[in-house]
Amino acid sequence: MPIRFVEIDGLKVRYSDEGQGPNLLFLHGWGAGFEAYKPLLGRLAEHHRVVAPDLPGAGASQEPAAPWDAADYVRFAQALAARIGLTEAVLIGHSHGGRIILKWMGAPPAPGAPRVDSVVLFAAAGLRPRRGPAYYARVYAYKAAKWLLRPWPRALERLRSRAGSADYRAASPVMRGTLSKLLAEDMAPLLPRIGVPALLIWGDADTATPLADAERMKARIPDAGLVVLSGADHWACVREAARCHRIVTVFVRDTTTDNNGSDHR
Repeated sequence: MPIRFVEIDGLKVRYSDEGQGPNLLFLHGWGAGFEAYKPLLGRLAEHHRVVAPDLPGAGASQEPAAPWDAADYVRFAQALAARIGLTEAVLIGHSHGGRIILKWMGAPPAPGAPRVDSVVLFAAAGLRPRRGPAYYARVYAYKAAKWLLRPWPRALERLRSRAGSADYRAASPVMRGTLSKLLAEDMAPLLPRIGVPALLIWGDADTATPLADAERMKARIPDAGLVVLSGADHWACVREAARCHRIVTVFVRDTTTDNNGSDHR
């Protein structure tokens, strides 16, 4: 993987840029960095140009100075594309990367942003889970405990570290704030605004972003298809990289414009 560095809005960012052919911009999941996806990215680079950044706060990229929301990540991805001359691309995202793509495609086109031919969502995050009464009871109890412990910062931090997810506990203070912002936004209202073909690839054993999320997305995105991988989990795009590569290659071939200007769609 050819590794490069670039400065985007004051942040030093690492990215890979490999292969030739239709442009693919790959956005990784929370905290992973692009190197975790080598089994898939290496195969895709055989017939495509694959650009994959370490998103700010992950891998070898500098973290932002203050917590980001999904719109900040979209602006970053579009600025990176502009900096390296990526004028059109298929967007591919896993989990958190999929959330960024939903935000990108649900907003009006930004000046200078690359043309998006289609999107591929691997176990995309972004939909607010449906919770039961027990969940909300825990949330209210936690909020009450935070209020009571305000005079004792160390005790408050211990409470936060115990209550948060593994991702939250492992993150820096800035990235904890980022995760909180991301989880607070529901991308469901944006789904009908996605105006390009979308391919959803999901494992039916995914417990992080369950298959029900994929079915909700497919029902609300105007031109969406869903491929379900039997027995696969949240990391299907890595664990079943060869199969995912074949599926994505066919989809990209059918939804991108070739060098002669003819549209395969």
